[in-house]
Amino acid sequence: MVAGLSFSGRELRDLLLAWIALSVAFAVFFAGGGTVVIDTLASGALGSLGGLFVVSLVTAGVAFLLHELGHKVTAVRYGQRAAFRADYGMLFLAVVAATAGFLFAAPGAVHHVGRITERQNGLIALAGPVVNLVLAVVFAPLLVIGFAGFSGLALTVGTYGVAVNLLLAAFNLIPFGPLDGATVRAWSTPVWLATFVPSATLAVGFALFVLF
Repeated sequence: MVAGLSFSGRELRDLLLAWIALSVAFAVFFAGGGTVVIDTLASGALGSLGGLFVVSLVTAGVAFLLHELGHKVTAVRYGQRAAFRADYGMLFLAVVAATAGFLFAAPGAVHHVGRITERQNGLIALAGPVVNLVLAVVFAPLLVIGFAGFSGLALTVGTYGVAVNLLLAAFNLIPFGPLDGATVRAWSTPVWLATFVPSATLAVGFALFVLF
C-alpha cells in the first residue's frame, strides 16, 4: 500500500523501469541524439550527461509517472481494480528513437476492470492529461525564475518541465486509437474540445515562442 493505493511487486517494477527507461530516452533526446551522446562520452564529459539524466528524471519521468497514477487514482475512486503494465518493446523503441534524434514514448498503460459508466471511463482517461496540465503550471515558476536570470538550472528544469507536460497533455488528448482523447471524446465532445484545444494551443505556442 502506498498513499492508500495498492501496488503489486510487478506493478512497482513496471513503473520504476518505465520511469528510468523514459528518463534515459528523454535525456538522450535533450542531449541531441545518440551521436552527441557518444561524442560526449568519448570526451569524458560524464557530468553533463548525468545532469541531463537527473533533469529528465524530475521532468519527463515525473510527468509520465504522475500521468499514469492520475489514471489509477481516478479508476480506484470509481471502484475499479487498476494496475499499470509497462510495454517493454515500446520502452526499448523509445530509447532507440531518441538515439536517432526522434521523440517517441508509449511506455504502457493503466489497465482497469470493473463496472463503470461511460462518464466515469471518460474521466479516468481525462485524469492523466489533466495531471500533466497541472504539472506544467507547477514547473512554470521555475521557468520565470530562469528567464529572470536568477538560475540556469531553474531555466533548464522549468523549460523541460513545462514543455514535456504540455506535449504529453496535448498528445494524449488526440482522439485516435488507444490514446486518452479517443475515450474522452467518445464520452463528451465538449469536454474533449475544452481540454484538447487549450492543451494543443499551449503546446504549439510554447514550442514556437520559447523552445525555438
